Amino acid sequence: MPISPSSSAQAARKNVARRLRDLRRDAGLTGTELASACGWHHAKTSRIENARTPPSPTDIRLWCRACSAEDQAEDLIAASLHAESLYTEWRRRARTGLRQIQESYTQLYRSTKVFRVYTTGLIPGMLQTEGYARVLLSTNARLLDVPDDGAEAAAARVKRSQIIHEAGHRFVLLVEEHVLRFRLGDSDTMAAQLGHLLGAGALPSVSLGVIPMSTAQRPLWVQETFSVFDDTLVNVELLSAQVNITQPSEIALYLKAFEELQALAVYGAQARALIVRAIEALDRDDR
Repeated sequence: MPISPSSSAQAARKNVARRLRDLRRDAGLTGTELASACGWHHAKTSRIENARTPPSPTDIRLWCRACSAEDQAEDLIAASLHAESLYTEWRRRARTGLRQIQESYTQLYRSTKVFRVYTTGLIPGMLQTEGYARVLLSTNARLLDVPDDGAEAAAARVKRSQIIHEAGHRFVLLVEEHVLRFRLGDSDTMAAQLGHLLGAGALPSVSLGVIPMSTAQRPLWVQETFSVFDDTLVNVELLSAQVNITQPSEIALYLKAFEELQALAVYGAQARALIVRAIEALDRDDR
């Protein structure tokens, strides 16, 4: 059954829309009457109530005033802002810089006890070297057409990742083997990254699993890259946006998928052997 990474956000939007619609009905107003009281076209009322247009804080205050429910405005505004935070476009977040995005996760990282991360295209962020991260983040800046502060963002990512050396956190990381073969930057950058992966995977707080490309008859196909923070939040990274999943039923589905993927991975000496082969492949390709 396919996972729908945007359904949490849509469910939250629909909940806000339903609460606004109930306020209008409890006040005995038609959609046209509410629109007139708020000073907008009646079609806007319909779009808000059907969760097609997110209401602004001003829209919500006007709506509540028209329904004589001003005391509910701030709660609804908070719920609406939360709903919109569940699906955030990278371009919008990157307007203030990629470094700021890296730093914005600091509190979440510090408050998380167990990290579960599954990646299909890149080395997990908390195990990236500064050189690898710099190439990646500069590429993202170009793709998003925002100012390139990749060097500063990479330094902030590495600083944030020092949490793997702090007590009180556990990191369970899974990568598909082909992640080790995808080149990012030149050979020296990639070799340094793979070497760092060997060392980081040996840390007592880190469980690093590699799912071999040779795995036969997989019971679960390759999924999207996702991170689970404790059992309360899932981040899914899309090309255009970050999706934050908070619905317990969806989080449970991601945890179930993670457990099945874990069972396919190799660990310890077997995982290190796959990383060493990827390093050796770099040497062969450069000859």
